[in-house]
Amino acid sequence: MLIGGLIVVIALGIVQLTLGLHVRNTLVDSASAGARYGALDGRSTSDAARRTRELVAGSLADGYASDVTARRVVVDGVEMIEVEVRAPLPVIGLIGPAGRLTVTGHAIAEDDLP
Repeated sequence: MLIGGLIVVIALGIVQLTLGLHVRNTLVDSASAGARYGALDGRSTSDAARRTRELVAGSLADGYASDVTARRVVVDGVEMIEVEVRAPLPVIGLIGPAGRLTVTGHAIAEDDLP
């Protein structure tokens, strides 16, 4: 009986860890894809943020897409688009506590290329 309970707790912990990593990886991929979209010639940072919100909302719940920002930054002399997503950290299923998960994605701005 005690061993069975321990096995269930360990299995639930592994499932929860897997869910947390899935959410993090999905947010990173969405931020990177949004940054690449916004970095295209003729696009803006608002396009990058909008695209990221669409990708996150399509992959996870809408609440994960509520805090997305995009801006232009200069890294080692190269102008880039940076998209930052702040979302709840899932602890029990997709329900998150007060903790936050922050991820960023970058892409070189095409209008800055020679």
